[in-house]
Amino acid sequence: MVQAPPKNITLEEFIKLPETNPASEYIDGKIIQKPMPQGKHSAIQGELVPAINSIVKPKRIARAFPELRCTFGGRSIIPDIVVFIWSQIPRDENAVRPTPNLIRGGKRTKTGEIANTFTVAPDWTIEILSPDQSQTKVTKNILHCLKYGTQIGWLIDPNEQTVFVYFPGQEIEVFDTHDEIIPIPSFASELHLTIKDLFGWLLD
Repeated sequence: MVQAPPKNITLEEFIKLPETNPASEYIDGKIIQKPMPQGKHSAIQGELVPAINSIVKPKRIARAFPELRCTFGGRSIIPDIVVFIWSQIPRDENAVRPTPNLIRGGKRTKTGEIANTFTVAPDWTIEILSPDQSQTKVTKNILHCLKYGTQIGWLIDPNEQTVFVYFPGQEIEVFDTHDEIIPIPSFASELHLTIKDLFGWLLD
């Protein structure tokens, strides 16, 4: 639901407000509270995060985060799942240290404590549609991410057992057949998920 702010609130003012439950996002100058996740949403989210991390995290390629606030481009949003390439994960400056034995793409990776504040777009954004959630609003958040550098966006509709896949500058692709493999970003190429795999998590 849309909460009427006490004034024309700025992004900087919004960030200083206490967190709400469910979480609130800042979009086009308005505070919009997300719906409380329900069963199908929670089941898919709970399985998908570790499925992604099991592929990309051990090799320090990337890391998936559930319900992480990302503030960039004049919005502060909380996608259901975001994935950041390892080198893009914000870290506390006093905790960053080099890892000389890990080199990817000619660059040394870095480790250290993950920062609390993320002010860049994720490399992969995933939204799971809730029954009372606006698909238009969620789609706009995905398109906002793509505008600021996100490689790929998923919109998962559990009720229709369909995944809408968004790429920068391309038409939306729709996947709703059980044996279809859902496109993923190149950095997670070892992950293979079909529509049947994804929505099969609802049967457990």
